[in-house]
Amino acid sequence: MNAAKTDLPRAATPEEVGVNGDVAEQFVDYIQREQLEFHSLMVLRHGKVAVEWYNDPYDAHTKHTMYSVSKSFTSTAVGFAVHEGLLKLSDKVLDFFPDYPPAKPHPYFDKLTVRTLLNMTAGKQTDMLADKGKIDWVEDFLNSTWVFEPGTDFLYVSENTYMLCAILCRVTGMGVIEYLTPRLFEPLGIDIPFWETDPNGVEAGGWGLYITTEDLAKFADCYLHGGKYRGRQVIPAEWVEEATKNQLGDIRQPGDDPDSNAGYGYYFWRNGEVKNSYRADGMFSQFAINLPDYDASIITTAAIPSEPQARATIWKFFPAAFIDENGEKPAKPEPSLFARPAVSAHSPLEPKIEGRTIKMRRKLLLNLIGFPMSVLPLAVTFMMADRAGNIDHVSFRFKEHECSFTWDEKDEHNTVVCGMDGHYRYGTMTLGRVAFKVCANAEWLDDFNLKLSIRPIETIGKRDLNFLFRRRDRVTMTPSSTPSVYKICDTLVVNLGDVVKNPILSKAAQFLIRFAPPLAEPKHYGKFID
Repeated sequence: MNAAKTDLPRAATPEEVGVNGDVAEQFVDYIQREQLEFHSLMVLRHGKVAVEWYNDPYDAHTKHTMYSVSKSFTSTAVGFAVHEGLLKLSDKVLDFFPDYPPAKPHPYFDKLTVRTLLNMTAGKQTDMLADKGKIDWVEDFLNSTWVFEPGTDFLYVSENTYMLCAILCRVTGMGVIEYLTPRLFEPLGIDIPFWETDPNGVEAGGWGLYITTEDLAKFADCYLHGGKYRGRQVIPAEWVEEATKNQLGDIRQPGDDPDSNAGYGYYFWRNGEVKNSYRADGMFSQFAINLPDYDASIITTAAIPSEPQARATIWKFFPAAFIDENGEKPAKPEPSLFARPAVSAHSPLEPKIEGRTIKMRRKLLLNLIGFPMSVLPLAVTFMMADRAGNIDHVSFRFKEHECSFTWDEKDEHNTVVCGMDGHYRYGTMTLGRVAFKVCANAEWLDDFNLKLSIRPIETIGKRDLNFLFRRRDRVTMTPSSTPSVYKICDTLVVNLGDVVKNPILSKAAQFLIRFAPPLAEPKHYGKFID
């Protein structure tokens, strides 16, 4: 059953609620010139939507992946449980898991509490490359490496948040989605969302939530107003205050980005660039930024690997766009960033490859490291519990303005229709046990090179596959993605020192990451087998 759908009220013009519409348009113009891939922008002021913009093919109905913004929803679930007396922040984590005795008992377990999970001071370092489809997540966390005494340092580990979901399931007797539905989703008018889970059905917590831009805006607006939404107290006011203030005490966060070391609450970051403000923050620049001094929220979805760059772009225009209300300026139409693909000609090869099957050779190295090549871009598969991969049994069928692309990954079989007339085709595919809405296009670069572009529109990425048809029925597939692996690796190199505490391991990992792009997206070779 879905919640009763209610939309946020819209201002007649941005200026009605004190937002300069010209500055908002300048923001869109700027990101177009700088080629920054924001997918949506929503600005709320005084509880009304002042600015709303979507980057085609994303729209108001797109349920976008939230990455670590998911953590803020987990925090809210913990807040409800604390308010209802089901949890205390001082509760020891091990007390909830008597069936998981640690392989190596350690005195630090006595200091591992709900609070240290919430403020990222737990002191555990999990394996970021572990295949989550093959492990017990609770056991893996409890047996992971200690890097410091809980409560004495800051280390951002997404599995901390998963552990809270596992705890919530035990104390509430239900999943986090089910628990939040009458308490949060229904009061805010949010349709029951999808949230990735572990193999036992426990929500991932730290990632994997899919909601619309407006859903996130409702959540931000509720926090902005002390947990109230349309006059009703939805989230406990005391939790809103505690979750959004700095909970690290004298612990210093690493790095020199003012928005990353201004403080951390219970899965909310304090901003340094704009005083008295905070945000829910997800990888690739998913943001719900609350500015209480301006009674405003700024919501973005995006595919920008450098979050400091994305935030710097936002700060360039906001809060400067907030003005005295006059209600005089008319709203202007907002441009789209995405140029439609060019109309492409057909190739004389089409009748020769129509309906035939290409057997692809697997890349041993990609399988060894757990990231076999998928139609899903690496930015998506990296955080999936059940990773797809090993594109195989590829075939094509052509019509006048379309190309059907069929392939297998593991035991999943998909067909996606690609537009060849300058317009996307929309459909679905299922990979890693997750159903994705997609839009796709294709074009012949020349008589022998067919390029496919497939975008799962609820995620942050796009996969390009270039098929070169060679002599003797041989085929070369060259993958690339957006965001590019090079940009992702550059961001990892910059941030790795803040995540890996051991300086020797950090330097070694940074060195290896610089060589990752050509290894992560190598050419694949195949041959027609019929």
